[in-house]
Amino acid sequence: MVDGTRIASVEDVPEVGSYLFTAEDAFTNEREVILVRCERDPGVEAWINNCTHENQRLDRGSGAAMRDGEIICPKHGSMFDACSGDCDNGEAAGTTLPDVEIAVENDTVFLTDDNYTYLHEGGTDDDDGPDSTSHIGF
Repeated sequence: MVDGTRIASVEDVPEVGSYLFTAEDAFTNEREVILVRCERDPGVEAWINNCTHENQRLDRGSGAAMRDGEIICPKHGSMFDACSGDCDNGEAAGTTLPDVEIAVENDTVFLTDDNYTYLHEGGTDDDDGPDSTSHIGF
């Protein structure tokens, strides 16, 4: 049995796109987190929903843009590997998305990161989150 909080079923995580939830960090800051499909076990990864180059949401409420297993920043087009979080192009080249520890058991995704507490499905309810202005159209 996994020692963690249930987030979603694996089926809830789209094949292309992301599943958005909100967690609280150790300093009581609400942080948006995305779950994305990954070809490596356990088949799903969790990342802080923020581009490493600029204060920009990757998932703005309708799923992160993805192509060929990479998460695309909607502002400048930097692409992050869905499995490793690494970026090798654009403005965010050389950076890695901050990860959030999860576990998958019996097709259910659990938050196992001691630095975060699960709050709810979806994004934060305030306007203090990352910017959402985009220069790229999909």
